[in-house]
Amino acid sequence: MLEQLTLRMFLGLREMLERARDEEGQTLAEYGLIMAVVAVSVMVVAAVAMRGGIINAFNSASTCLGGSC
Repeated sequence: MLEQLTLRMFLGLREMLERARDEEGQTLAEYGLIMAVVAVSVMVVAAVAMRGGIINAFNSASTCLGGSC
């Protein structure tokens, strides 16, 4: 009984170590982070490029909400 428990414990430990060595999930997470940084960068560049249009749209909307539309 004790031998079986010890054997199961060592097999579980070995499996945990093998999972820790597996880097496939880490690579996927790194690619996800890179994609998130690229997406945020594209959004910032687009907002800076369209800054004038965005300001005009907000000014127009606030003017209409003020009742002089």
